[in-house]
Amino acid sequence: MVGERLLVIPAVDVLGEEAVRLQQGDFERVAERAGEPLELVRRLAAARPPLLHLVDLDGARAGRVRPALVARAVAAAAGVPVQASGGIRSLADAEALLEAGAARVVIGTAAFADGALEAYAAALGDRLVVAVDVRGGQVATAGWTQSTDLTAEEAAARCADAGVARILCTAVERDGTLGGPDLELYARVRDRSGVPVLAAGGVGSERDLEALAEVGVEGAVVGRALLDGRLPLSVLSAS
Repeated sequence: MVGERLLVIPAVDVLGEEAVRLQQGDFERVAERAGEPLELVRRLAAARPPLLHLVDLDGARAGRVRPALVARAVAAAAGVPVQASGGIRSLADAEALLEAGAARVVIGTAAFADGALEAYAAALGDRLVVAVDVRGGQVATAGWTQSTDLTAEEAAARCADAGVARILCTAVERDGTLGGPDLELYARVRDRSGVPVLAAGGVGSERDLEALAEVGVEGAVVGRALLDGRLPLSVLSAS
């Protein structure tokens, strides 16, 4: 069984008042619409996944958090832990989402400022997940709208040196495409960091999940394949 080796984590991406899936992180390319976000949270949580990944796309683009959105999602998840992301630019932002009920917070843009990784890791411990979002071999920030000079391997090494507990690595060019995961990228990040890695981008089948399990990542964050039925919700409870 895939679930015996891999955590399968459903994603709920919120844009405006809708749950959506973007293609390749492009706000102008909505690949799937899934209606009211909290209804989707309830439907996914009913399958009892190990975790639910909540992405505030508006927050990611604007650089601000929405604790009220997280609190509503936590309530709707009915006991399933929520991993919250989007818009965190400071430790205070992260703490606000944790106080709203998130079990973990995902920090991307703000994490790679000078000295920030160490500060976040020390303050948040295993509640911290650092996003390494990769496009064209380089780390992307600001809701994937900006590129940096940092490679995936360099970002992974910095996370390891700072004592980061977990990395969420997204292959931006495969996100929302159902075209298969970038196994080589995830293996490089896993090997360079030595910490648990969650993989996102391109998952479209159970075979993709099996391939990720073989690579040795801790889990897969899955969105579009669950929304359009390519993956049954039963893969969530198996994990």
